[in-house]
Amino acid sequence: MGKLVYSDGSLQLDIDDRVLAHLQIVIVAKLRRDEGFVMSWKDEPGIGQGRSSVWLHRAVPLYFKFDSADAPAINRQWVEILTVSANSAAGLRLVEEPVDSVEGAGV
Repeated sequence: MGKLVYSDGSLQLDIDDRVLAHLQIVIVAKLRRDEGFVMSWKDEPGIGQGRSSVWLHRAVPLYFKFDSADAPAINRQWVEILTVSANSAAGLRLVEEPVDSVEGAGV
């Protein structure tokens, strides 16, 4: 289980390494183009049954911490779906990985 740490560390999300690798690709691509955007997710049951959102901007520190040293294989179809979501007015929303061919390892 990896972590996405935002800002001063007051926001830390526990995210599966495979999911985090796909989010990293999408988030870094947006921030490299100086595009701020919203990312939303469903809260863990221990927090409640709601959802949370955060504004991501390149001026705010962002840290991706992976539990495993091995980079997972990347599902390009999933990256595309997440990218379309990130480019929408609603912002990046984490959706389940589609069943598709997975390309070689590496992030």
